[in-house]
Amino acid sequence: QVQLVESGGGLVQAGGSLRLSCAASGGAFSSYIMGWFRQAPGKEREFVAGISSSGGRRYYADSVKGRFTASRDNAKNTVALQMNSLKPEDTAVYYCATLPSYGGRRPGDYWGQGIQVTVSS
Repeated sequence: QVQLVESGGGLVQAGGSLRLSCAASGGAFSSYIMGWFRQAPGKEREFVAGISSSGGRRYYADSVKGRFTASRDNAKNTVALQMNSLKPEDTAVYYCATLPSYGGRRPGDYWGQGIQVTVSS
């Protein structure tokens, strides 16, 4: 059983940056492939980024590629999402989650509670 808690969200102007963090507890964090997802109002939850268990490989949704960077620190049981050049369409609730396989875009068994990111124009 893994518990995931996101932090770092908030309100930012378009073109700005935010860094989300997700702290994990209760499981073998370093063995999990991790991902970030988001859900905007009235839309389905969508994949944003994935990172391998070691942190050496990453992949992204086309909509964020080149602007967002996923990273992790297995010694601290954390995964982060650095978001640069933010756009109003990035406004959503962001979730960290485990992924069942590398390259997959569907979440695994464990989710955080989500954190709001709002980008003003």
